[in-house]
Amino acid sequence: MTSGRQDDSLSDIQQFFYGANVFVTGATGFLGKILLYKLFASCPGINAIYILIRNKKGKTMDARLEEIFNDPVFNKASPKIRYLIKGISGDCLKPGLGLSSADRRMLVDCVNIVFHMAATVRFDEKLRTALRINVSGAYEIIKLCRNMTNLRSVVHVSTAYTQCPLKNINEKFYPMPNGTEVKRLLLMTECIPDNLFEHVTPILLGKWPNTYTFTKAVAEDVVRTFGARLPVGVFRPGIVISTYQEPVGGWIDNFYGPTGAIAGAATGIIRTLRCDPHAVANMVPVDMCVNSLIASSWDIFERQRSAGSEQDALNIPVYNFCAALENQLTWGDFTSKTTKYGLMYPTMKAIWYLCYSNTPNRIVHGLSIIFLHYLPALMFDTICLCFGRKPKLMKTYKKIHRFMAVISYFSLREWNFQVHNVQNLWSRMTKTDKELFFFDMRQLDWDLFLQQYLLGIRQYLLHDPLETIPKALVRWNRLYWLHCGLKLTIICIILYLGWRLIL
Repeated sequence: MTSGRQDDSLSDIQQFFYGANVFVTGATGFLGKILLYKLFASCPGINAIYILIRNKKGKTMDARLEEIFNDPVFNKASPKIRYLIKGISGDCLKPGLGLSSADRRMLVDCVNIVFHMAATVRFDEKLRTALRINVSGAYEIIKLCRNMTNLRSVVHVSTAYTQCPLKNINEKFYPMPNGTEVKRLLLMTECIPDNLFEHVTPILLGKWPNTYTFTKAVAEDVVRTFGARLPVGVFRPGIVISTYQEPVGGWIDNFYGPTGAIAGAATGIIRTLRCDPHAVANMVPVDMCVNSLIASSWDIFERQRSAGSEQDALNIPVYNFCAALENQLTWGDFTSKTTKYGLMYPTMKAIWYLCYSNTPNRIVHGLSIIFLHYLPALMFDTICLCFGRKPKLMKTYKKIHRFMAVISYFSLREWNFQVHNVQNLWSRMTKTDKELFFFDMRQLDWDLFLQQYLLGIRQYLLHDPLETIPKALVRWNRLYWLHCGLKLTIICIILYLGWRLIL
């Protein structure tokens, strides 16, 4: 038994959570919703789950809390979940997390387990904003945890790409990016004017490709520096995409990362993707990620409890939750498999036939963008103008290309991620816990997963129910012949022009 109560009907991890009060930041996000569902569904006996929610776009904390329960991910959850999960008004952008004195006192006195997931995941976020949320927020959480009187475990959720300038990324801490200091960075955030801060941003980032990976690397140093005497660990997931098994296969609620590219390809908008087809695509299902996250919180407590010396207690574990070496997926496999399932399950939202390719070559990719994106967009927008409609496809492509430029850094490179801590954790879990909290990436069926992923994009992001597939296949057949007709026309024009030039 680890904590809570002795009960043979509960697994080790379930006993750890029994009677616990859990505090979660970032619970309104993609990862957070699955964590809330999983804690409720698989950890009976949790006393309460407190989630930090800020007022946003005119909506109060209570209104945003209700919105969480309206999400499809909670369709199968018992109504009792509404009594277990309690909203706490706060904001990671504010000093002291924006907590009231009463809420802070309650959290300090009651909370046992903390999951800090709140972050801005926008790669093009302004550095000042990213530092305030990702770094200052982590610092405020650590300060809060240091005052908690009944704390068992704290998990700081980072990303596998905090050290992306390196080729080999081990489960350990690394020096601060570019030799900077946390306190100096935070002081700059408060003191330097916006225009000057924008000017020094490229200098501060150095080899880091964007503000997200840079600030998450800085946040890890916050945990290392200020969380040394806490039962804390750092969890680094790869590229998190849809669910594999729980609560349903294929559920997803955002267009981040490769999901936006696949959704664009499925609708016939994106025709080319710049990536290295031989590089490993480090993607992980969100439910397996959450299962590993929950197990890591238990492991952190067990490590602290069994520490043989003060030095052992000070060692902060790092967990790289990434694709297993024995069961990897390349970007070429990813595009070919998603194309296969995209053709099997077309969407009624498609404006053209699914046909896209990937290439690492900048020139070939640039030419593809000109001929497969910009020229059709120019023709479409011209037709719209002729009929008195507002042109919008060219503007859409400009946004898409900015997004594609951001993800190309990750689709053109390959990293070697050490996953010893995650695999050792899996080997030490009981059979029951392995069934309840499955996260062994070596056993992931990529074909099944990507099939569900494509169907999930169709259903949850494009809002096209599965019942329309037969009708979409009929429409897809027409788009196919239009596609073939257009290709034939272009070939004939090229041959005609070539023949005229020869003569």
